[in-house]
Amino acid sequence: MKDIKMIVTDMDGTFLNSKYEVSPEFPEIYEELKKRDILFVPASGRQMSGITKYFGKIESEIGFIAENGGYIIYRNKEIFADRLEQNSIADIIKKIREIPSARAVLSAKANSYYESDDQDFVDYFSRYYTKNQKKKDLTEAVDDSVFKIAVYHPVSSEEFLYPELKKFENENLAVVVSGKYWVDIMNKHTNKGIAIEKLQKSLNILPEETMAFGDYLNDIEMLKNARYSFAMKNAHPSVKEAAKFEACSNDSFGVTETIKNYLNQQN
Repeated sequence: MKDIKMIVTDMDGTFLNSKYEVSPEFPEIYEELKKRDILFVPASGRQMSGITKYFGKIESEIGFIAENGGYIIYRNKEIFADRLEQNSIADIIKKIREIPSARAVLSAKANSYYESDDQDFVDYFSRYYTKNQKKKDLTEAVDDSVFKIAVYHPVSSEEFLYPELKKFENENLAVVVSGKYWVDIMNKHTNKGIAIEKLQKSLNILPEETMAFGDYLNDIEMLKNARYSFAMKNAHPSVKEAAKFEACSNDSFGVTETIKNYLNQQN
């Protein structure tokens, strides 16, 4: 393993531990990456502000992939921004309302939008969608660029959401299980793998020079675009099957441990 130029990592369940904390060793490790001109890129289903808040001091130095690939920024410059069609949004929201206990969030550039009166849900999703606004009716257009619809279920997204929402998969839309409680619906050409490709091409970085870390199904395309692909020990079985290597769990800060080991091997 050598000549790494870009390291991409999912956030929840991967880079962050179960308490949503960054490894205390990361600042020192990042400085070493910077010295070696290795780009660090967090890649998440979160909205952009829900990612950048963890990297305030270095935000202008690194890249970010938000909204499962729908929004890409590199050194404060927008590289790509996607947008869902309003007629698709309205149809999907109507279906979500029919699913018991399901809750919807429209994730957009300026804000995220919700219509639920369930305060427990609002408190929960606000961890990930830090800029949010309540709307009376999510089927009505918002004056914003909506990247995706994030759908929450308090028990299981695979069991209760995906079977009901997979009918929206077509030539234009993708429906992806992005976590134990979440399904994301976005444009077909939007995923973390394509986002990495866009960054790789714009920065002249090869998959052979890329390291990537993930834990859930929305990370699989991303892992396929990196020669050095790592599934976390706590990852979904399908992610472990897709990855070439395994890292320690997120609660053992497996991402920073793996990067540290790589840097030590290069000394």
